[in-house]
This record gives sequence, structure tokens and C-alpha cells, in this order.
Amino acid sequence: MTSVLYDAPGPKAKARNWIYSGIFVVLFGLVLWWVLSLMGEKNQLDADKWTPFVTDSQVWTTFLIPGLLETLKAGALAMVIALPLGAALGIGRLSDHAWVRAAVSSWVEFFRAIPVLMLMLFSSALYAPQFMDVPSDTRPFWAVVTGLVLYNSAVIAEIVRAGVLSLPRGQTDAAKAIGMRKGQTMTYVLIPQAVTAMLPALVSQLVVILKDTAIGGALLGFAELLSTYRQISANYSNTIATLFVIALIYIVVNFVLTTFASQLEGRLRKSKKGTGAVLEGDVAEVDAGGAAGVGKAP
Repeated sequence: MTSVLYDAPGPKAKARNWIYSGIFVVLFGLVLWWVLSLMGEKNQLDADKWTPFVTDSQVWTTFLIPGLLETLKAGALAMVIALPLGAALGIGRLSDHAWVRAAVSSWVEFFRAIPVLMLMLFSSALYAPQFMDVPSDTRPFWAVVTGLVLYNSAVIAEIVRAGVLSLPRGQTDAAKAIGMRKGQTMTYVLIPQAVTAMLPALVSQLVVILKDTAIGGALLGFAELLSTYRQISANYSNTIATLFVIALIYIVVNFVLTTFASQLEGRLRKSKKGTGAVLEGDVAEVDAGGAAGVGKAP
């Protein structure tokens, strides 16, 4: 029996895989023990550094929960804007009109090439009083959202383009044969089928959007989740414990997001709207003639 990527392992290969897994577990345990030992030597495992998260509700009500809400608000707004904008740009790159493809491609390549941090800094400068009348207390929020939208819409555009190009050519030919226009073909035939192929990469990008809000907290003074570690550690002298708890919160939030997306993907596949193709990972290197990173389901 074989899979798409490799032959099914035999008895010797299975035994070798178990040995490698055992070695990895042992090495991971040793590294974990070493890290915990260092933390213990520096008194980072003392109860007084961890109990505030259980005994003092102000840690949550004053710092963590407000910071999480700001992170979710900025991330959700950026997602709501970047998804349709990225879809429109991706469809624009597939236009039959050369001038549309050229204009959209220039936009996508430009903003995809600039680091999201630089886009946030430019946005913050643009929203300064001498250019725009944006209140100083909300300027970091809008700068973060703007930077996230500009960068991630360009990446999502490539995900959409690659997802559509992953479909069999016969889908487009069949639509043309029954007299459907390009817009109708894209709306009613290609996009609905490409959604399942695009979903894994789209979810990965949504997780990136949520995590990248921390950049604004580090450099623009945006009061998001990660930035709260400064106030908490200043009050309780527990920087390591605070960062650990914040990391757990990020893990839980992103796990909920990916779980929801996995359930949605399963429902879409059961509805038989997809082709079985799956687009995963970074699509930044998609070539002009096809969809790099597109695989097929077994």
C-alpha cells in the first residue's frame, strides 16, 4: 500500500520509526529537564511567581483579558477586511484583461515584499496629526490593522490564485461550453470548488494575522495581549511565568480558530464542492503558470 507522498513503511521501517521517536522523546525530556533546572536555579519556579494568575483576579481583569480583547478586535477587523480584499485581488490576477492583471500584480508584489512591521510604521506616520486627524489613543490600533490588511491581503491574493489554478482545466472548459461568462465561471464554478483547496493555507494566514498584532504592541504602543507582560511583570516580578501564560492563551485561541476551520473544511468536503486538492503552506513562491504547493488528497 502506498500514499501520495511515500510508500507505506514495512516492519523494519516501522521499528526504525519507533526507535527514532523514542530517541526524540528522550532528547526532548533532557532538554526540558535542563530548562526547568535553569529556571529553578533562578527561582523562576517559585510559587509566588505563578500563584497570582490563580489567586489575584486583577491580573486577568486589569491586564490579560483587556489585552486579549484588543488582540481579537484588531485581528478580527484585519481578517474581515483582508479576506474579501485578498479574494478580489486574487481574482484580479486571473483577469483576461492585461491591464487589470498588471495593476493587481504590481499591488500584490509590492505589499507582499514589504515587511508587515514597516507597513505598520508607515501607517502610524500617515495617521499622525500633520497628515490625518486620527486620535492619538487609537492611532496604534489603526496602524496595526492597516499594516496587517495591506500585507495579508497580498498573501491571501496568492492563496486564492493558487487555489483556482489548482482546479482541473476541464472545469473552465465545461463552463465555457454551456455559455457562462468569465465572471459567472469564477463565481459559480471555480471559487466554490477552490474553497476547500484554499482553506488550510487561509487558516494559516489568519493565525499569522492574529499573532502579528503583537508587533504593534512591541513597537507602536498598541495595548494588545503580549504587551501586558510589562505591567504584570513590573507588579509581580514574574516575567517568565507571565510570558508562559500569555503563550498558553495564544495557543488556546489559535487552537479554537484552527479547530473551527477544520470542521468547516470537513463539511465543505462532505458537500462535494471540492476537488480533493489541498493548498498548504506559504504560497509566496507560486509560479505564473501553476499553483505551487498544491497537492492531491489520497
